[in-house]
Amino acid sequence: MQIGIIGLGKMGGNMAERLRRAGHDVVGYDRHPEVSDVADLDELVQRLQAPRAVWVMVPAGDATRATVDKLCEALSPGDIVVDGGNSHYLDDKKHADQLGERGIGFVDAGVSGGVWGLQNGYALMVGGDAENVGRLMPIFDSLKPEGEDGFVHAGTVGAGHFAKMVHNGIEYGMMQAFAEGWELLEATDIVTDVPGTFASWRTGTVIRSWLLDLLVRALDQDPDLAELKGYAEDSGEGRWTVQAAVDHAVPLPAITAALFARFSSRQDDSPAMKMVAALRNQFGGHAVTSVEGQHAKGADAPGADVTPPFQGGH
Repeated sequence: MQIGIIGLGKMGGNMAERLRRAGHDVVGYDRHPEVSDVADLDELVQRLQAPRAVWVMVPAGDATRATVDKLCEALSPGDIVVDGGNSHYLDDKKHADQLGERGIGFVDAGVSGGVWGLQNGYALMVGGDAENVGRLMPIFDSLKPEGEDGFVHAGTVGAGHFAKMVHNGIEYGMMQAFAEGWELLEATDIVTDVPGTFASWRTGTVIRSWLLDLLVRALDQDPDLAELKGYAEDSGEGRWTVQAAVDHAVPLPAITAALFARFSSRQDDSPAMKMVAALRNQFGGHAVTSVEGQHAKGADAPGADVTPPFQGGH
């Protein structure tokens, strides 16, 4: 099958290569000429035979919206656009309606697999009309891992990205649980082989997983993680998952806590904890530490002199 791919970065480039290895005719466009097969989107469309299929793999948000706008003008009735990026599921309906006015089909595809997808295949969660999804099945079959699993037609337009959003939210929670377990193991003198402990869990335990395999790999490369800074970005999908939970009144305490933990990782000095320290000192005379590192005595320390602002308990 012939397909155009817009965006040949780490994911898009490897997906294009996997499809070529499976015998598909791939025409790729990227803003970096050294990896692009064509000079611009117009040439991409001209190189594809109607009815065309174009897979968009650019950053979510403005970049995807701008690309859809251009394709809406360049493509013809009967063509199909696939948004394989991490777009917000509410954007999918807008794009489907926009393209649909010109007779162009739309499918949203949540893609998981990262840099390992070229070798192992990509898990695909797609949303859209059954006819459009059916036309693209040769592409989906080649991208997914071997075997029965790894692909789902999750529902109508938006369902693919919604499923991928929830997948990433679960990923946040799992990573946070592994991270907290690692920190606790490192904090004790009882366990002397932390990397070995994690490695031992890879077989025969209920927490064995690809994430655990990657954790062990990371510890093999840097046993104390001394080369890293404790700073973690969020892709946006964790936030969308929590917002969707609010919208649907579904409690997500673990995923929400994992998202907030990433926010905390970006603070050199927590403003909220400054206030907590100040309040503890005010109501209980508990010890505080200044910006310069000086440690003031708490109310129960010898020589402490803390006068409460009012009489009575707290």
